[in-house]
Amino acid sequence: MEEHIPIEKPDPFAALRYREFRSYLGMRFFFTFAYQMQAVIIGFHIYHLTKDPLALGLIGLCEAIPAIGVALYGGYIADKSEKRGLLLKIFIGVFLCSLVMLVVTTKQMHTYIPTSYIVPIMYCMIFGVGLARGFFSPATFSLMAMIVPKKLYPNSSTWNSSGWQMASILGPAAGGLIYGFYGITVTYIVIITFIFISIVCIFFLKPHPPRYIPKESIIKSLTEGVQFVFKSKMMLGAMSLDLFSVFFGGAVALLPVFANDILKVGPEGLGYMRAAASGGAVITMLVMTRFSPMNKPWRNLLIAVTGFGTSIICYGLSKNFYLTLMFLFMEGAFDSVSVIIRSTIMQLLTPDEMRGRVSAVNSMFIGSSNEIGAFESGLTAKLMRTVPAVVFGGSMTILIAGITYLKTKGLIKLSLDEINEQKV
Repeated sequence: MEEHIPIEKPDPFAALRYREFRSYLGMRFFFTFAYQMQAVIIGFHIYHLTKDPLALGLIGLCEAIPAIGVALYGGYIADKSEKRGLLLKIFIGVFLCSLVMLVVTTKQMHTYIPTSYIVPIMYCMIFGVGLARGFFSPATFSLMAMIVPKKLYPNSSTWNSSGWQMASILGPAAGGLIYGFYGITVTYIVIITFIFISIVCIFFLKPHPPRYIPKESIIKSLTEGVQFVFKSKMMLGAMSLDLFSVFFGGAVALLPVFANDILKVGPEGLGYMRAAASGGAVITMLVMTRFSPMNKPWRNLLIAVTGFGTSIICYGLSKNFYLTLMFLFMEGAFDSVSVIIRSTIMQLLTPDEMRGRVSAVNSMFIGSSNEIGAFESGLTAKLMRTVPAVVFGGSMTILIAGITYLKTKGLIKLSLDEINEQKV
């Protein structure tokens, strides 16, 4: 009689059983909560002052330029630095930028600072946040690989992304509602409080000495990271797919226009709209802790990006607030699948000693594509009006997914284990 060996079920909470990983999640959650609150109220406040959709695009550009400019150097610093100390410096920098924005947006300061100066000052502080973000992504990517075993990378990536998305639900909703009911000053006080809590969480992390001691020049070191990415067909393909799809699909930057002029739901409605996409993302990610999308990751990635583009088109054409929320929910759900797949592939294919530099290249492709996409959306809205700009962006995202499918058919059939073994 054949003996049946019971199959061990995967533990969906495996990564959470590590205390340091829980501290890491807390740090990311509170920082993201504050960052997302700030993104909502900056957009609505600047549009309220300027009534110009291009001004919304410039917000993204002001953050993307420094983030891209220092990304490779940030990856080099992340690889050769102790991670906890580096994160403390980054978070304190963001805290100070938010503090300046709190001061210049108070009613009392309006008697000393002309309104025409407030927007440029806010752009300067956004530039400072972008500068910090160029170091933030490589540092956090490197740190996460040090606090959980390699076999738990898919599970830790899912929880990490779920925590980020949960903060992205609560942050925009809280930002819109607090701004709508209590004003911008109270909102900034809440933002600064949550940034301070994220700084406290950093002290619960252990010091992690660098695994990379540079023996060559900084130029050669950075070149190694870039060459590694361009030699990996799947990693380069995933980054390129996200870059172009988010570039053309960055229509979320135009939500203040929809909230203010098209749907007429005000800052409270804007908060719900921003939260709807994140709601779809976090629910989908929680489902994916049980049902992984990694059986055929490349196939699932292409399906998710196509669904993302389709949802954007539907949201752009909608004239009903509740239908818009549903389409934004779907957009977040499809985007979450691609986030999980890309982050898992990145963790598996990257050697420990190159994580900072590879993450820096990734942030140049992906991390700043949201801001550059926001500028593209603001510019196209200026040229062809808001709704045609959103429909154009979604259509281009679907086209990019189709071209990628034709160029990478050989990757569609590969399982996660085959990808890890072949290091494609």
